[in-house]
Amino acid sequence: MTILQILWFFLIFVLIAGYFVLDGFDLGAGVLYPILAKDETERAYIRRSIGPVWDGNEVWLLTAGGALFAAFPAAYATTFSGFYLAVMLVLFGLIVRAVSLEFRAHDASWSRVWDVCFIVGSFLPALLLGVAVGNAFAGIPMATNGDYSGVPLLGLITPYTLLVGLLGFSMCLTAGCLWIALKTPEGSDLRARARKLGGILQIVTLVLFAVCGVMTLGVIRPAIDPAMWPVACVFAVLFAIALIVSIYLGRAKGSDLGAFLAQSAGAVCLIGLLATSMFPTLVVADPAGVGASITAATAASSEISLAWMTGIACIGVPLVLVYHVVVYRTFRGRLSEEDVA
Repeated sequence: MTILQILWFFLIFVLIAGYFVLDGFDLGAGVLYPILAKDETERAYIRRSIGPVWDGNEVWLLTAGGALFAAFPAAYATTFSGFYLAVMLVLFGLIVRAVSLEFRAHDASWSRVWDVCFIVGSFLPALLLGVAVGNAFAGIPMATNGDYSGVPLLGLITPYTLLVGLLGFSMCLTAGCLWIALKTPEGSDLRARARKLGGILQIVTLVLFAVCGVMTLGVIRPAIDPAMWPVACVFAVLFAIALIVSIYLGRAKGSDLGAFLAQSAGAVCLIGLLATSMFPTLVVADPAGVGASITAATAASSEISLAWMTGIACIGVPLVLVYHVVVYRTFRGRLSEEDVA
């Protein structure tokens, strides 16, 4: 592999980590919307907490998909065609979530319909994206030309892939709880419920991570690059430490920001563990199939394409980061009654 192929392999996962951290709490807040909010005011707090940032957060998903298409077109073709129905469900979920957030305030008689769309549109991506990652890691049946040869949609759901999906789903729910606790007024019942549920979900996440690790090593047995084994172990330990720190800070008074940042660091470590465990493979082939795994070397675009992409990324990614800094600084702090009026 060339330096640029290795660079873009990990940059793809950096973009995925950015989406997992930023849009993860958006999706989690949407799923928890009917669970935590007990009246219209509390529902308004949850909507307002993600209102200024949710659309910018989704940029990372679009960028990751576009970068995969440009840098590793063979991997893009296999995953997006093989997971077509799942991808469409995720896409429709994101669409109805966006529509519900934008249209809800215009007609009160449709508020319940838009609330249902908001919940469903948050639930589908939060679960199915993790299931898709589990398939790419565990292995999918492929033809000799690299096409997915399994059963559409239902063939992607196995005990292991569902477990990976639930792990990602639990991470999103936890991040949603911590974000709501961070943005809602101190002393409010909504904040208290979010903090309590967040602590419970973090313990559930650690249990799911442990079970997933045992199943990965005992059943899936991935072919991890020997040079990456120590790095993968470090990421696994850091993930557990980040969640434990987040649990501790979540119980401390006035540490909502610290708990959320520690949870976000755990999400980054989880994606880092995935990247180092898969390197240099982008899509693992099921041993029972006839196709070969798709690696960074076999799927990469030309060196000149990767070089141009690197130059564009050096300009575009800092601009996106500046945008996020400006937006989050502009809307920093807790919400007030005037914000949701």
